[in-house]
Amino acid sequence: MNTYFCSVKQNLKSWLLLIFLACIWGSSFMLMKKGMYGPNGATIFSAPQVASLRILLASLSLLPFALPFIKKLYYRKNLLPFLGVGLCGNLIPAFLFTYAETGISSGMAGMLNSFTPIFTLLVGLIIFRVPLKLIQVIGAAIGTVGIILLVLLGKSNVLSGNTEHILAVVTATFLYGLSLNLIKQRLSEFSPLEITSLTFTSILLPSLIAFIYFGTPSVIMTNPEAGPAFFYISILGIIGTAMAVFLFNGIIKNSSALFASSVTYLIPIVAVIIGFYFSEEITWYQVGSMAIVLLGVFIVNYGQKVFFKGKEIDK
Repeated sequence: MNTYFCSVKQNLKSWLLLIFLACIWGSSFMLMKKGMYGPNGATIFSAPQVASLRILLASLSLLPFALPFIKKLYYRKNLLPFLGVGLCGNLIPAFLFTYAETGISSGMAGMLNSFTPIFTLLVGLIIFRVPLKLIQVIGAAIGTVGIILLVLLGKSNVLSGNTEHILAVVTATFLYGLSLNLIKQRLSEFSPLEITSLTFTSILLPSLIAFIYFGTPSVIMTNPEAGPAFFYISILGIIGTAMAVFLFNGIIKNSSALFASSVTYLIPIVAVIIGFYFSEEITWYQVGSMAIVLLGVFIVNYGQKVFFKGKEIDK
């Protein structure tokens, strides 16, 4: 009985953390917009500047926590997985998402982010040989149909270049899927704090180089509107990235990569609500396509239990 209650308590804790994380990450899409554009719509920081500053702030805020574990980062067997998680799970997606938000709404970006669990599943199968059930293949196929419709319908938005911007988010979700599997399969021996702090330490230098290369310091020093934008990016980097990734890694450690990626069920709700509050517009066609994606994600995660009551249908 005690084992049962401990299991229920652990599941409840994981779900509460997942909901809290969804609120943080759901708001991050609007924070990107606020970091790029002023109240009058004029550009303050460019997309690459926001991305590099976001990751740099996150890396610096986590550096003190990494110092006690820094030797572990440079073991041959550890360096590549940490660097892979840093690049695929944080640095490259940061640039892809800020680029995407120059052409699509923050709500739309949050909805597209829901493709992460399907890529988590497929990467786990193809690269890490994680067993796959037939019902999960069906769910992945349904989700793929939804994402294709979203890409096609994106062309009807008022901003040009939406196909490229949508595909940027899709690419980022693929990289998230790769990162999630790397954490679960290659870094399971480390604590969430070690994974988070060492991951960002591994990309501190690239983010610093990008910060300088894209001319971010000059914007901070010369643009009078840079202060409020920097404030939004600081929240995005320290809370929306450093703290959120720490919570996310804790969820992966205590459950599974696939369960952790289910945070993307909730992120679109938060992102769309915030987007509507700031007068963003999303068409019903896009909402319908997103519903197909979410159906696919739901089947991937829970289809076996809901539709077949736990019976194996692998063959």
